[in-house]
Amino acid sequence: MPRVLHDLACIDDRRPSPYCWRSKYALAHKGLEFEARPTGFGDIPRLHGGGHKTVPILDDDGRVVPDSWAIADYLDHTYPDRPPLFAGPNERALCRFTEAWLFGALAPLLVPMLALDIHDHARPEDRAYYRESREQRLGRSLEAAAAGREERLEAVRAALNPLRLTLTVQGQRFISGEHPGYADYIAAGFLMWAASVTTLPLLERDDPVVAWFERVRDLHGGLGRSAPMYAIAV
Repeated sequence: MPRVLHDLACIDDRRPSPYCWRSKYALAHKGLEFEARPTGFGDIPRLHGGGHKTVPILDDDGRVVPDSWAIADYLDHTYPDRPPLFAGPNERALCRFTEAWLFGALAPLLVPMLALDIHDHARPEDRAYYRESREQRLGRSLEAAAAGREERLEAVRAALNPLRLTLTVQGQRFISGEHPGYADYIAAGFLMWAASVTTLPLLERDDPVVAWFERVRDLHGGLGRSAPMYAIAV
């Protein structure tokens, strides 16, 4: 049985989920072959008997693992002879910090900016569900959430300063150091989420974050180029 990762998919085979991206990178980091199976929003309740509200969901020869963190822990536990995602508790703590920073500083900016783009790229049969559920969370229409988003670009760029300083002042090629790690996959997944659906470039071309992002996209045989994306920078 093939190893399957259920991967959120939109029209034109765009893959916008940051959680699915980090799990795809985790599998590639471990050197494990897998099928990233396209899954629409409406497909998720029908997977593995229901009970799952989100993807990624990993099916590893009948062992079903939902949630990106659980998948990463499962891979390290099940395949200890392959390159680790967490070499120890310190690296896991770095990854948790990276996620907390992104959720605290970047996600609150990007969620309203991208909600309408995701709706417009969702499969037609998924759009009514997406609009209703996201407008309930946002407390306003998708159009109102996206209005004036160009004025919020500077705040998005400022939220990435910790990464920018790590790459320039600290001189690191990756968040994890000289070699990429799960912290890089978490952070890059956020930008891949944006680049999958929005034609609004978030960054300026000479930003060190852009060079780092392209390095991550090139990893593992160009995994980050396996699905269509718009330009992240101008």
